[in-house]
Amino acid sequence: MKNTFGSSVAVTIFGESHGEYIGAVIDGLAPGIEIDHEYIAHMLNLRRPAGRISTPRQEKDEYRIVSGAWENRTTGSPLTILIPNESVKSGDYSQMKTVARPSHADYTAQCKYHGYQDFRGGGHFSGRITAALVAAGAVCRNALEKKGILMGTHVKKCGGISDRELMDLQDDIKALNEKSFAVLCEEAGEKMRGAILAAQETGDSVGGVLETVVLGMPAGVGEPWFDTLEGMLSHMMFSIPAVKGIEFGAGFAISDMRGSEANDPVYIENGKAVTKTNNNGGINGGISNGMPIMFRTAVKPTPTIFKPQNTIDFKDMTEVTLEPKGRHDPAIVHRAGIVQTAATAIVLCDALAMRFGTDWLK
Repeated sequence: MKNTFGSSVAVTIFGESHGEYIGAVIDGLAPGIEIDHEYIAHMLNLRRPAGRISTPRQEKDEYRIVSGAWENRTTGSPLTILIPNESVKSGDYSQMKTVARPSHADYTAQCKYHGYQDFRGGGHFSGRITAALVAAGAVCRNALEKKGILMGTHVKKCGGISDRELMDLQDDIKALNEKSFAVLCEEAGEKMRGAILAAQETGDSVGGVLETVVLGMPAGVGEPWFDTLEGMLSHMMFSIPAVKGIEFGAGFAISDMRGSEANDPVYIENGKAVTKTNNNGGINGGISNGMPIMFRTAVKPTPTIFKPQNTIDFKDMTEVTLEPKGRHDPAIVHRAGIVQTAATAIVLCDALAMRFGTDWLK
């Protein structure tokens, strides 16, 4: 397994859904970066289940930092975060040990790990592991905010219902970062919740679209070919369970534009180059141009649903009908928003450290 992302600032995640601990190790952080425990706890709280629209599994996520920090500052050595798993019900999965849940990682895990994988609750493939990613991302994000780089994510669409567009970016980001169901229009949010509950009542699930915006990213970060900023962000986003697509700026709609529409005219404002539009999402040639970085991801419906589904038992290679047990989210898009923000922070810390050196983050 390859569980490490990054070059200058590298994050490794570990653990399984029903194991004793999950966690993350951040290597390459400059010494002296503040560890704000309230900030980390707040971000973890935004990821936790929220009422009937989420899984009944409740974890306190009472993390511990066991290395790499002293007196609430990084030391420069690897920072290790541990989060205990306490609310596990492994018996719910005993009858599904060799039965592949459609569109889940059960069968592909069997093909790669030959039956030695921890299957309980999805094991290492579980969305539970994103708690460790959020904790690591909180450390990185706090460091970025100290450098004037702000970011936030909202549920742009869920169950066919759309949130309003981002407008006053700084104010919108501030509002989103206080919400466990991160939408800009509360009326749209209520309709989304209704769509999730309607799916849940029939044993089904829904997906959605997440939109992330980053303000204050300096121009000149990223590489022109294999480590483009879009490529690094895409690599990380596809590491988040259930993400199946990504687009930057105008996204796929740019293919229907003419060049005169798609191009972002450049002008000078307060001595800086800025663009009148942002169809390219703040990135040109794989390198940040100083405009807001904007991208959207497609999040598929939760694959484990409470409906009979045709599948296989891969132990004896027979066709069976699956009726899953366990505790599962009817939608994960609203919980994945803070995961996407945290993952973005990790990518940007790495890219900025590669461009300016690791001490830049302090």
